[in-house]
Amino acid sequence: MAGALEFERAVVLEEASRPEEALELLSAIVKSTVNEGDEVALKVKEQAILRLGALLAKQGQADELGGLIKFVRPFLPSLSKAKAAKMVRTLLDVFLDMEASTGREVEICLECIEWANSEKRTFLRQALEARLIALRFESKAYVKAIQLIGSLLKELKKLDDKALLVEVQLLESRVYHSLGNVSRSRAALTSARTTANAIYCPPKLQAELDMQSGILHAEEDDFKTAFSYFYESFEGYDSIDHPKAISSLKYMLLCKIMVNSPEDVQSIVSGRLALKYAGNQTSGMKSVATASHNRSIAEFNETLVTFHQEIGEDPIIRAHLDALYDQLLEKNLCRVIEPFSRVEVSLAAIPCSLTATPARQDNRKYKRLTGCVVDGCGRGHRDLCDVVSR
Repeated sequence: MAGALEFERAVVLEEASRPEEALELLSAIVKSTVNEGDEVALKVKEQAILRLGALLAKQGQADELGGLIKFVRPFLPSLSKAKAAKMVRTLLDVFLDMEASTGREVEICLECIEWANSEKRTFLRQALEARLIALRFESKAYVKAIQLIGSLLKELKKLDDKALLVEVQLLESRVYHSLGNVSRSRAALTSARTTANAIYCPPKLQAELDMQSGILHAEEDDFKTAFSYFYESFEGYDSIDHPKAISSLKYMLLCKIMVNSPEDVQSIVSGRLALKYAGNQTSGMKSVATASHNRSIAEFNETLVTFHQEIGEDPIIRAHLDALYDQLLEKNLCRVIEPFSRVEVSLAAIPCSLTATPARQDNRKYKRLTGCVVDGCGRGHRDLCDVVSR
């Protein structure tokens, strides 16, 4: 009875914005010893463990939460199998969703899988292995991820666990995409979507499917279709206030820029749904759109430096930066030569204010300018003296 009163007091303290005192009370309840026959005390301790895990995550105390996952294992046999499995998965999900990068994520996940194996909890082990695949993917251990995916898919197809099967097939698509195998990535995504059609998909999972579809269509330069998928993904993430909503919004803006519609970026950013995501992420994409609209390679390079974290470190946007650079370079060169009837190629780059990186050779502008004429992007011809005439 005393434990129940202390738990209620801890809840009141948490709601009153006094988390330190609430943590102290909840920790005391979790560390207390209870008799296996006392169902009330067991229920209070179970609630205290879950509440403490959520509060530690809210306070950003990832190391303490990792320690809690280990600490509660001796208590799990006191609960029913269903409750014990739910507690382990809930605590691990909360810990991994923090994305705190403590370096212990894989270790703790493997320990939980080992415990599930020892307790013969097959369904729990499979769910934990799916989380381990996601960790392997995030840490770029693609070979280990592929190995685990292969064995887990065989089990899931036999058990007909469609919900978890969709998650694993989606992870398979992501892994193959990261390895550059677009055909196998698309095949895995098609399988995931086919399986998803037979069940109810939670908003988060549906948003993830749409996000991956958009990424693969963008990979094939089908940016109009990709935009539609990114929009669906954005609405899905936004409906559950998921932090990945801003990524979907950035990719929507990227699609508009890549189809030469940078003027649409401002209208999207100022829309009702996108207003609450205003910040460096959207500002960076707006700057890229402005550079594209002004046909200025100098503004583009300046944006990459200013918003390096938001743009340069995003793997999806980074994959399209070279194509975007070529697109802007072509526009910039066309803007330079527009007023003239004859232009010497070697002098055409002077007004462009190009600040080429080592990866971008000095002769790239020469090739692009002459290429514009050969490709028919600009009216004219190239003579033997490297002069472009209209």
